[in-house]
Amino acid sequence: MKQVSIFTDGACSGNPGPGGWGAILKYGSRKKEISGYEAETTNNRMELKAVIEAVKLLKEKCELTIYSDSSYVCKAFNEGWLDSWILKGWKKADKSPVLNVDLWNELLSALDGHNYTFVWVKGHDGHPENERCDALAVSEYEKHMN
Repeated sequence: MKQVSIFTDGACSGNPGPGGWGAILKYGSRKKEISGYEAETTNNRMELKAVIEAVKLLKEKCELTIYSDSSYVCKAFNEGWLDSWILKGWKKADKSPVLNVDLWNELLSALDGHNYTFVWVKGHDGHPENERCDALAVSEYEKHMN
């Protein structure tokens, strides 16, 4: 399996409000940047969308290391939140409904067949790819703000 690193970030002006997402895919010396915009969204939705859109670009099953500053995304995988939500019919521990089920399902579908690891990185802390993804995300919603 090819080893691919994916770096992602999402941003929102207001929460909810206009938002953007950015991602960088790296395979060997190759690098691809992608980004997108939604008119009315939340920060967590943009964080999820960044991962989804990056993974969907892959044409074959890969070994993925996904770097995100989103505790929401990383903890869902690394701390078993997703497994618990699914077992409980998309309910959280307090029995309230899980938000963004549509995107969680889309992400799980996109990841199917890949081997993947989620790595949390501290946001706005000088991590070059995280900073670049943040800039991509912010520029997406800023160009629609006028």
